[in-house]
Amino acid sequence: MIEFYICLAIIIAFLITVFLGKILIPILTKLKCGQTIFEIGPNWHKSKQGTPTMGGIIFIIGITLSLVVCLPLYYLSGIIIGIKTIETHVTIIKIIAGIIMALCYALVGFIDDYIKIVKNRNLGLTAKQKLIMQFMIVSSYLGSIYLTETFYFGEARTLVSIPFFGQLNLGQTYWIFAAFVIVGIVNAANLTDGVDGLCATVSLANGVGYITIAQMLAMNGLAILSSAMVGGSLGFLIWNFYPAKVFMGDTGSFFLGGLTCAIGMTTGNISILIIVAAVYILEMLSVIIQVIYFKISHGKRLLKMSPVHHHFEMIGYPEKKICYIFAVLAFICSLIVIIILYIGKI
Repeated sequence: MIEFYICLAIIIAFLITVFLGKILIPILTKLKCGQTIFEIGPNWHKSKQGTPTMGGIIFIIGITLSLVVCLPLYYLSGIIIGIKTIETHVTIIKIIAGIIMALCYALVGFIDDYIKIVKNRNLGLTAKQKLIMQFMIVSSYLGSIYLTETFYFGEARTLVSIPFFGQLNLGQTYWIFAAFVIVGIVNAANLTDGVDGLCATVSLANGVGYITIAQMLAMNGLAILSSAMVGGSLGFLIWNFYPAKVFMGDTGSFFLGGLTCAIGMTTGNISILIIVAAVYILEMLSVIIQVIYFKISHGKRLLKMSPVHHHFEMIGYPEKKICYIFAVLAFICSLIVIIILYIGKI
């Protein structure tokens, strides 16, 4: 039965995203919602100046509507045949909280994109403003998880499973750790959105992996959420793959980062999130390492340009090839989780 809903979620999200792209991209173009290319960015990206941004709205609607249709249908069918447990209640609440978190991050991204467009610059909200809003969102999200688990289980789970090493109880520091992980990955997803189709391709690969992981954990509702992410990402690539007709903007990248975190956190194992999102994290680390190396080496660069996808561009890799490589790496990360789960070492 779950296979039907997985396919349905993918198809609905894909079709809505493709259809909305045909309608909204001309509107964004007419409204002059064009991308401004940052002055210190790759000079070969100057030709992309004016390409409409904020296109993330397209797949956000597609994914959300797919979930609105598929999740109630699936859970209603489960109730009809008598499959309704406390774990299902908890999972439903976590999924809803996760979707809300992703939508709130999308709102932050939308505000950022809107300021850029209105003021015709590449800098919208300040880093401080974005971080304050992001931590407010993640605090509310983690608070909902804490209250839900305390209500149903008597206490909130603060264990971190370290593959092959066992579990570590972080106590109340778990929530601080989780907040920094989520905010870090959301911003890392934003950094990944620097090449046509890259963030959507990586998110597609993450979603495919999450479908299998969710099924292995007997979390079918989460598999449906992952499927909607796959369908929306695939549909958006019709418009965003090189040469891009539209960019997702911070609106889209923040949403995909938030959704990736929501799915990972709903599994109940933050280690799964960290491994699956490793490509996003690699992008963020490449920036951090580049800055540190630049300072300690008195002006030398470890990479030709950061984030690392720009390094690959500068050594001659075309944008399509970078997307393929990063997507394969993302899927390998999910495959690692699948193998570890299969042998019971996480």
